[in-house]
Amino acid sequence: MTPKPYETLHFFGQDPWWLVLLKAVFCFAFLLLTVLVAIVWERKVVAWMQLRIGPNRHGPWGLLQSLADGVKLALKEDLVVKGADKVVYILAPIVCAIPAFMAFAVIPFGPPGDEVSIFGTRTPLQLTDFPVALLYVLATASVGIYGIVLAGWSSGSTYPLLGGVRSAAQMISYEIAMGLSFAAVFVYSGSMSTSEIVAHQQPRWFAVLLPVSFIVYVIAMVGETNRAPFDLPEAEGELVGGFNTEYSSLKFAMFMLAEYVNMVTVSAVASTLFLGGWRAPWPVSTFWEGANHGWWPMLWITLKIQLLLFFFIWLRGTLPRLRYDQFMKLGWKVLIPVSLVWLVLIASVRALRNEGYGSGSVVLYVGAPVGAVLLLVLVRDFLKKQPEEEQPPPGGGTSRPKAGGEFDPMAGGYPVPPLPGQVLPPVPRRPSRAPKQLQDALNGADHSEGS
Repeated sequence: MTPKPYETLHFFGQDPWWLVLLKAVFCFAFLLLTVLVAIVWERKVVAWMQLRIGPNRHGPWGLLQSLADGVKLALKEDLVVKGADKVVYILAPIVCAIPAFMAFAVIPFGPPGDEVSIFGTRTPLQLTDFPVALLYVLATASVGIYGIVLAGWSSGSTYPLLGGVRSAAQMISYEIAMGLSFAAVFVYSGSMSTSEIVAHQQPRWFAVLLPVSFIVYVIAMVGETNRAPFDLPEAEGELVGGFNTEYSSLKFAMFMLAEYVNMVTVSAVASTLFLGGWRAPWPVSTFWEGANHGWWPMLWITLKIQLLLFFFIWLRGTLPRLRYDQFMKLGWKVLIPVSLVWLVLIASVRALRNEGYGSGSVVLYVGAPVGAVLLLVLVRDFLKKQPEEEQPPPGGGTSRPKAGGEFDPMAGGYPVPPLPGQVLPPVPRRPSRAPKQLQDALNGADHSEGS
């Protein structure tokens, strides 16, 4: 049975002040504890993937390594760059960290109608919810990126500035795709409330009903959190350390904390939008009636968050960093067009369903035009296709540099290093601006009047 829009919102706004404060403290503690576990887990998993030992000194099996790292960062010398804008320089890590915590306020840990007892007071397992909860998540995520931009600008250094500019472009590119993936969920559920969206994922999760939106969101959330292979704002190969190069001690720790808290937040949003939120997974929900009642929903959403955190770690341990042009091309030329086309298809299907059309009519009216467009694209590509060796790459040159021959520094359209046996061409020099007499004197010529 599909719930009516916003019928769950009347459960919120009725808690006493001490219970609201307790829930806020719980969200803060949950994020901090999850971050401590995620840092150790990441270092352990990446070590296993690379056949290394990993942390094993602090605590049993090295489980207190992240706590030791936090203490070490807190005890380091706190440096402030002399040429920095000191007010913005200090505020930037705060602006980066606080929105990451704020976005977690609307994540549901349990059904709003199945209240639990906390010190004798019945309350839902969620801090708050409102009709535009997901717009609130997008807004807070956008504010957090400005902390990175301000950190790069206020440092007064070139490399942090480049990292901040990169993050601004990254935010624009991938938040558009993320918003479009949200829009498909809005169309299908008829609500922007997180508790309502979870209520509509019965019996099937939106990851099954909206697979393209789920894939686009997963890619966009990795880009939004500056994680490998999309960690271009802090690429040490060309930017030393990126926006946080000039930071140390607790200010650097806040940037690191904000990155991991953002990972937890976007994983919780993905669980809420596409993986059923607090609902038990399919095999469990079929034979256990009480799996979605009481305190058990907290277990299911925590497991889903940890699964997505493992996905972040898996990407970091297996994929190399993308080039910046590849990264921007993926955002603007792949994710955004795919999201737009998918959103049009979802809106068309929902409109036809609301008008009473059956599945056959929906497939005919929506699938036939899509199939015709795909067929035209395939025919166009087939007619324009040429042998690979006849297609000159952009920027001129040969498609593949050959060893032992003439070196083309722009082979394939991008700067490439010389192969063994290739000789670099002479570097062009501009004409000298020195007077002619001085040039002749430097060249050893005799300018005496008698000669």
